[in-house]
Amino acid sequence: MPELPEVEVVRRGLVSWVLGRTITAVEVLDPRSVRRHALGPEDFAGNLEGARVLDVVRRGKFLWLPLADTPAADPGGPSGPAAGSPVPAVALMAHLGMSGQLLMQDSSVADEKHLKVRLHLSPAEGMPEQLRFVDQRIFGGLFLTSLIPTADGAPGGLAETPLPLIAEEAAHIARDPLDPYFSFDHFYRRLRTRKTGLKRALLDQGLISGIGNIYADEALWKARLHFARPTDTLRRAEAGRVLDAAREVMTDALAAGGTSFDSLYVNVNGASGYFDRSLNAYGREGKECKRCAAAGLVSVMRRDQFMNRSSYSCPVCQPRPRNGRW
Repeated sequence: MPELPEVEVVRRGLVSWVLGRTITAVEVLDPRSVRRHALGPEDFAGNLEGARVLDVVRRGKFLWLPLADTPAADPGGPSGPAAGSPVPAVALMAHLGMSGQLLMQDSSVADEKHLKVRLHLSPAEGMPEQLRFVDQRIFGGLFLTSLIPTADGAPGGLAETPLPLIAEEAAHIARDPLDPYFSFDHFYRRLRTRKTGLKRALLDQGLISGIGNIYADEALWKARLHFARPTDTLRRAEAGRVLDAAREVMTDALAAGGTSFDSLYVNVNGASGYFDRSLNAYGREGKECKRCAAAGLVSVMRRDQFMNRSSYSCPVCQPRPRNGRW
């Protein structure tokens, strides 16, 4: 399932192609992909047609496009919203699920096999005319949502023009490690009150968003901490170490275009990332620990069952705590 770096790669790609453009027409080819829009496909299409994309915003793995009602409603110009632009109240929410893709394509490009929704965009020189939502497994979808004020008064997420608004469906999740408004003090206070294992806490989107199974394993390996370490015993320096590690591995993944194990995880141009070639922990069961090998130690990476998934760690440099919590 796409994690924060993969979604941020998509966000950055969309910014380059859709900012300031108008949605001129909408084709819903599979109603299942707009099932979260309660009023149905016709209402979904009718409310999108004529709307202008003001920004592309991400918090954690959530992605949304704030909209102006009509092209005339936003004086920001073709480069995006500007001072004096109306405050958006509605956004197009994109839930990628396990296989959702947002692809920028020219009309001359043949339809993808699993194309579900097609958005036609106003002409822009040198830019594709369509934004296509492709979803093989149909766990994702598109829908319109309201924008509400953020609880802390800070911007809702990473954006080109940050506003203190957040998509209603994303209001329950915490800030992510790459968010400039993320508060380590707030995170650490809440972490210490939990009586759970460290990895389980890192996967709790209400505590810290955007970290999934792959990057949790990578961050814990880099921080030399076991996934079952009780959170209420974690020292401040250790919490800081794992948070710094999470930032580092996700920043590196962004530079590599994300982690791709198959053709489902792509950017808006359809290209796959290659961070999977740099993984130190995830998926390396039975292989030597790179850090231990560099130090002349013999250690083999292990795999443990964890929350109906797998967790990978080194038994030497990530020793299991005696009072561990899974």
